[in-house]
Amino acid sequence: MKTPMIASGLILAAGAALADDPVLTVYTYDSFVSDWGPGPAIEAAFEETCGCDLQFVAAGDGAALLSRVRLEGPTTEADIVLGLDTNLTAAARESGLFAAHGIAPQGLTLPIEWTDSDFLPFDWGYFAFVHGTDLDAPDNFPELAASDARIVIQDPRSSTPGLGLLLWVKAAHGDAAEGIWSDLADNIVTVTPGWSEAYGLYLEGEADMVLSYTTSPAYHLIAEEDTSHTAAAFDEGHYMQVEVAGMIQGTDQPELAQAFLEFMISPAFQSVIPTTNWMYPAALSATDLPDGFDTLIAPEKALLYDDEEAAAARDEALAEWLSALSQ
Repeated sequence: MKTPMIASGLILAAGAALADDPVLTVYTYDSFVSDWGPGPAIEAAFEETCGCDLQFVAAGDGAALLSRVRLEGPTTEADIVLGLDTNLTAAARESGLFAAHGIAPQGLTLPIEWTDSDFLPFDWGYFAFVHGTDLDAPDNFPELAASDARIVIQDPRSSTPGLGLLLWVKAAHGDAAEGIWSDLADNIVTVTPGWSEAYGLYLEGEADMVLSYTTSPAYHLIAEEDTSHTAAAFDEGHYMQVEVAGMIQGTDQPELAQAFLEFMISPAFQSVIPTTNWMYPAALSATDLPDGFDTLIAPEKALLYDDEEAAAARDEALAEWLSALSQ
C-alpha cells in the first residue's frame, strides 16, 4: 500500500518543481499549437535546455496576434509573439510593444537578405491555390476569375494568408487589382477567419481550390502518401511570406525570451518546421529538407513588398477587396 503513496508524493514534488520554473509565454497562431503542428515538439525541445516552463497561447490566425497584443498593450502576458509576417512588421514596430532582439543571426537560408533588428524569421513560403490534380487549373488570376472554380480564401483582417493574397493581387496587377477582385467575387464560396477553417472546407469538398502555400501538397504526399493535391503555378508570380517572431518590450523574462529567439533559428527548432508547419525553414539547407519537397512547384517569379511598402499598400488593397465583395 506504500507504493501509490510514494508515487503520489513524487508527482507532487515534481509539480512543485515545475511551479518554481520561470514561465515564458509565447503567443502564436492556432495551427502552430495543434497536435499536428510544431508547437508540442518545440516546447519539449526548448524545455530540455531552458529550465523553464514554455507556454504557447493560441490567439487565432497570424494577423489576429497583432490585434490581440495591441489591445492588451503593455499589460500583455506575452513575452514573445510568434507568427507575424513581414506584411505586419511595420505596424508591429509602430505599436512600440516590441524590443530589439539583439541577435546577429547565423546560417539563415532565406532567399532574401535579412536585416530586421526587431524581428527574426523562422520560416517562409509562397502563397498558392491548392487543388486536386484532376482540376484543369488556371495559370493566373484573370483565368481563375473567368473559370467556374470555387475558391475559399481567408479574411485579410485576421489572417496573414488573407492579407498576403491582397498584396499578391496588388503586386501582380497594380491599379487593375480592383477589377480582378470584382471578377473573382463570384468564385469565392466563403471567407474564413483563418487558414485552418479554409483548408478544412477544401478537404471536405466545399471548394475546388483553397488559398494556401506551394508547400501544402508536401503534407499530403509525406504524411498521407496522397499524390492527389498540388498547387497552381501562376505566371504572374507568387507572393512570398516570411513568418517572424519578436520579443515584447515589457517582458519580465528578457534573457529567457532572447534565448528562445536564438533557439528558434537553431537546428533543433528549424528541423521541426518542414513536416509540422509545412513551410520552408528559415535556417536550414535545402539539402536537409525531407524527400517530397523536391516535387513542389517552384515559382519562376517571386513577389514581395518590403515591410514599409506592405504597410502603405494595405489600406488601399483592403478597400478594393471590401468594395468588390460587397457588390
